[in-house]
Amino acid sequence: MKILVCISKTPDTTAKIAFTDNNTKFDTGSVQWIINPNDEYYALVRAIELKEADASTVIHLVTVGAPDADAIIRKALALGGDEAIRVNTESQDSFTIASQIAEVAKQGSYDLVFLGKETIDYNGSCVGGMVAELLDLPYISLATKFELNGTTATVTREIEGGEEICEVSLPVVVSCNKGMAEQRIPNMRGIMAARTKPLKVVEPVATEALTSIAEFSLPPAKAGVKLVDADNVAELVRLLREEAKVI
Repeated sequence: MKILVCISKTPDTTAKIAFTDNNTKFDTGSVQWIINPNDEYYALVRAIELKEADASTVIHLVTVGAPDADAIIRKALALGGDEAIRVNTESQDSFTIASQIAEVAKQGSYDLVFLGKETIDYNGSCVGGMVAELLDLPYISLATKFELNGTTATVTREIEGGEEICEVSLPVVVSCNKGMAEQRIPNMRGIMAARTKPLKVVEPVATEALTSIAEFSLPPAKAGVKLVDADNVAELVRLLREEAKVI
């Protein structure tokens, strides 16, 4: 079985975000980059678990980005990927990214395409569906469990107020949610092996971006905290009614 896991580079969750070029670009000067946690903890680790259950399984990684994404994809290789592909282009347009991933998937004839439910920087959650459409494959989103029996997958996905269990024949595209797998940390053996694993760079296919960034903005600063004495219930009620306007 061949699995393609999509890997995205995102800012560390502790990074202080700022913008440049009239608030149309991230200021990357002081940002530390990491593997998108949803791709790493759920999609990649579940693929590794499937390989541990079937040694014939091959895991390929794909990322769409510039050369500065190589360190991120190498870390993913250290966790357990067999080889990686980097599409040599940068874009914030979801359709462009999905088109590049779909082209790699077409060339590789994969049985499974895994990706995290969304990236933690844009939170768009739309690349997986686009990839599935471009490949004309079934798509299951927000998967919390994935079990495989031959060429049939049983997938549990999160829905409003509960869970839904789906059965689907391979090949399929799945976006992975919390619960799919547990976080792993690369060991020294994996880190050393990652240095020699193949990292292939391919040029992007021609595609037209459907969206562009007009402007970024930071959320409004939080207001100061007002402390109310526990015995002063009337003042608390007044503040909730007149200032917070929640009652």
